[in-house]
Amino acid sequence: MRQIVLDTETTGLDPRHGHRVVEIGCVEILSRRTTTNTFHVYLNPERESDERALEIHGLTTEFLSDKPRFADIADSFLDYVRGAELIIHNADFDVGFLNAELARVKKGTISKHCGNVIDSLAMAKELHPGKRNSLDILCDRYGISNAHRKLHGALLDGELLAEVYLAMTRGQDGLGMQFGGGESGGGALHDEGDLRDLDIIVISASDDELAEHTKVLAAINKESKGKLVWRM
Repeated sequence: MRQIVLDTETTGLDPRHGHRVVEIGCVEILSRRTTTNTFHVYLNPERESDERALEIHGLTTEFLSDKPRFADIADSFLDYVRGAELIIHNADFDVGFLNAELARVKKGTISKHCGNVIDSLAMAKELHPGKRNSLDILCDRYGISNAHRKLHGALLDGELLAEVYLAMTRGQDGLGMQFGGGESGGGALHDEGDLRDLDIIVISASDDELAEHTKVLAAINKESKGKLVWRM
């Protein structure tokens, strides 16, 4: 599946109050690996940014004044994301702004052009209930360096979120065990490199857990009258 990690920067907090998108950054993930096929654009919002928003992204009206308008890049943006699954941190915020921009150019909603939308913030809250789950905190939690992140930037944040998402979903990786049967019906791994590339976390059992396991095996062995497979 083709996945797109997407982030936006905006002039304020609510598109219903006329706020606009000033930056879009997208990072592509194929087969759980980021690619160099990114999408990044600054946009002229045709209005001022709120003071708080300006403090966050630092994109001044002067800097954005000669940038394209959303209408100018709408088709190329939709071509890039078309059919992909989107991964967005606090998805309701970005989707709301994208839908408002698309409505202005009569292009429907983002869901019309893309597949599923994954909210990585909601995912993080399920994995880490009761804890803060901002992008910066998730980077610290998963050992991803964000020292170069002084201000919010859509492409930079998209790159960081891609690493965070892959770290959060690492337990869902397959082991690459694709078996092919020969005449004897046996099987073998097609590519040992699939296993070497995996970052496998090994958690050893404690002494108490090993002792409890031994008790369980002893009970099974007694019940099966000495036919316990693990001891044969």
